[in-house]
Parts: sequence; C-alpha cells; structure tokens
Amino acid sequence: MAKHSQNEVKESLKELTRIFQPKDPRKFVKDYIRKYRITGGYEDELTSLVVDEMGRINSSVG
Repeated sequence: MAKHSQNEVKESLKELTRIFQPKDPRKFVKDYIRKYRITGGYEDELTSLVVDEMGRINSSVG
C-alpha cells in the first residue's frame, strides 16, 4: 500500500472499530481485508491496530 492510502486504511479501520466494537479482532480484520480487497501481509498490523483501539475505547468507558 502506498503511504497515503495506508493511512486512509488505518483511519477507516479505527473508525469502524469504534462503531462496531468487534468481539474478535482477528475475524473483524479478515472480513475487512476481504471486503475492501486490501493487499496481503497487513493482517497482523491491522489486527494489533484494532486491539489497541479497543483498549482505548474500553479504558475511556470504564
């Protein structure tokens, strides 16, 4: 992914994480990659992004 589009993907994924608050981050990322046809090799990075975002959401709620 190009630098600009990579940031767009990350921001989009963060926003979707805030909206849907997935129970299974890995499955959520796999579905996201399949739906938006993201190039392979980014699954681990995007999964950790979702986990971090969920941690932020949970810490701000509690």
